[in-house]
Parts: sequence; C-alpha cells; structure tokens
Amino acid sequence: MGRDNIIVLDGREANSFSRSSRSFAVLPSKTTSRDYRSATLSEPLVAPHRSATTERDGFEGIVGCSAALTEVLHQVRTVAPTDSTVLIEGETGTGKELIARAIHTHSTRGAGAFVKLNCAAIPRELMESEIFGHEKGAFTGAVTRRIGRFEAADRGTLFLDEIGDMPLELQTKLLRVLQEQEFERLGSTSTQRVNVRVVAATNQDLDRLVSEKQFRSDLYYRLNVFPIVIPPLRHRREDIPLLVAYFVSTYAQRMNKHIEQIPSEAMKALLHYDWPGNIRELQNFIERSAILTTGCVLNPPVSELLARRNFARPATMEECEREHILKAIEETNWVIAGPNGAAARLGVPRSTLMYRMRKLAIANERHVSSDGRTQNFNSSIESGRRFNATSA
Repeated sequence: MGRDNIIVLDGREANSFSRSSRSFAVLPSKTTSRDYRSATLSEPLVAPHRSATTERDGFEGIVGCSAALTEVLHQVRTVAPTDSTVLIEGETGTGKELIARAIHTHSTRGAGAFVKLNCAAIPRELMESEIFGHEKGAFTGAVTRRIGRFEAADRGTLFLDEIGDMPLELQTKLLRVLQEQEFERLGSTSTQRVNVRVVAATNQDLDRLVSEKQFRSDLYYRLNVFPIVIPPLRHRREDIPLLVAYFVSTYAQRMNKHIEQIPSEAMKALLHYDWPGNIRELQNFIERSAILTTGCVLNPPVSELLARRNFARPATMEECEREHILKAIEETNWVIAGPNGAAARLGVPRSTLMYRMRKLAIANERHVSSDGRTQNFNSSIESGRRFNATSA
C-alpha cells in the first residue's frame, strides 16, 4: 500500500509540544469512514508521539475529526457563550464529561469553577446534603457547616452527571434552583442565592423515564433547553486510528516505552470491533496492549476482541432505525426535504426525520439546515503538521 496508509507524527517527544504547537492529526485526503471500514492495510500504522487532538481550540482531550464529532463541537461552540442549560446524552464511555468541560471552557464562566457531581455515585440519603449543603447539627454526624455543590459552583458551572439517577424527591428542589437560582441548606431557613450554569448528562432515555413517571417532566423540559447527543464510537469509526495513536502515546510515555507502530491487521480488528464500552473500553484495551508490548510495535491482544464479537449482542431497535435512516439519506444524496428527499422516501414529516437524526447522532460533512436542505459549513478541523510515512 502507499505512504498514505501510515500515520506518524514527527519525532519530537510529547513534552516538547507547546500548547500552541499541538495540532490535529490529518487523515489521508478524501478519506471517509467507509474507506476505513473497507480498506486493506498491508503496512502498519505508526502511533504518533503526540496525538491528534482538538486541544488548540480549547477542546482538551477530545480526539477525532469525524463529521459526527465535528457537529458535536459545532454545537458546543454555539451554546457555550450563552448561559442556557445543556443536556448531554450518550452511551457510557463516550466522553460526556469532556464535552461538559468544553462548554465551560468556552463560556464566559471559563475562569470560574467547574464542579461535578455523579448522581449515581452518591447514596440517596446524602444526595441533598451534597447538592445543597447543610448546617451544623442538621442531622446526626453534621458536626460543622458544609457548603454544597451549588455554592461551590457559584459563578461557574455545575456538571450533574447521570442525572437520570437523581431521586424524585430531590428533582423538585433542583427545578427550583434552576428557575430561581436560590435554595436553603439542609437544616437552615436562610435562602442562599447563587449564579450557576447547569450542564447535565445521562446515558438513559429520559423520555422513557418521564413516561414511566420516574423522572419529572417539568425538570426534563428545563434541562433539555439545548440537547447534545454524543455518537457512540461505532458511529465514528474513522476516529479510531487517531484515538489509538493518542492512547498509545499517553501510555508509552507513562510506562517509559518507545512504541511507534501497530500491525495493520491489529488496526483492522480495532476498526471492525463495535466497542460497546466506547472510548473508555478502547482506552483500557490500549493500556493493556501497552503493558504487553516489549518492543516498538504495539502488541494488542486482538483475540480478546474476536472472542467478544462472538458473544455480541443483537442489534438494538435504535441501531436498526439508524441504519434504515442512513440508507435513505445516502440514497437521496443527503437531501432531507422535498418530494424526492429522504423524509418523503421514509414516509415521515421532515421535522420528524430531523429530530430522529439529531437523536441518533447522524451527521455528514454537510450541515443540514432547519429547512431540511444541506449546505457546506466550515470544518473546525485544522490541518496539522504533515505526517511522514514509514514502513515496518
């Protein structure tokens, strides 16, 4: 195969890259996800010393250049300067906290605190105290006054992760803070006023929880002012080589190893695996691979992926729907509206199709406008330092 099937950065060590010089890794020109799925790589891909990241634009740790990820970052730039509440939806391991941090960084509150709370990790009986704080003597063991996460995030951003796990009895109090920006500490009658932006995240279907009366509809509507759906890794496979390079670089440096290459067959296996645990699963797999590597060529335990694939779950209804919609819009050349558009072909209103596309994280290099037409938009991906080719 040609030189374009090798990815490598120049040979500088990771710590020699200043913030201003860190740049995107660029894929071979005119490369699409379909090319990556079908390509036969006869030469190894070489992991760079410094990954392809969007760090130059303030998206620290977010790696990739796929259309789906680019659309997410476009939404982040759009909503960040406002004070609106954002609801981030995505499967476990897709990087919801990184997106929340990016929203905070790009906002006018960037110099303030970014406070996070995992609603699934706090025992129910301690949740109210964690969020709103408590006074001395408010309950057994409360030997001193303690401020909660809302006060800690004053003039900053509060990130409520796994918001779907918040107890119903606390959802009313959270709604009040979102609307009035005031609350009382546990055991106090004094009202505390704060100036906090809330970004929430969930891996659950809040629509379903609302219909099952497990989540308050009024809180859902208040949180869902600006939803951002993060696509799973299996829907942005073209980012996998860049993520692999990023994690190889990270763990090689931590382990004081010099890993430069990955066998092409191993990369093909990584590209074809569905990664149900998403980026977190890929990260852990590359860390294990780095531990097993003794030379300069990464030694990933590919047999593990093959074994997992044999026990793969059947496609979900959502995945089937996504494939069906993708087929229709590809056949219409991404024309959504009109008598010959994808909406008409699928027999649904344009607005319904646009909603489902957003929900299923379907994006293309062309931005789909609100009227269903497609238009080119400026990609946020900046061409990085030219890669050099090398052979195994």
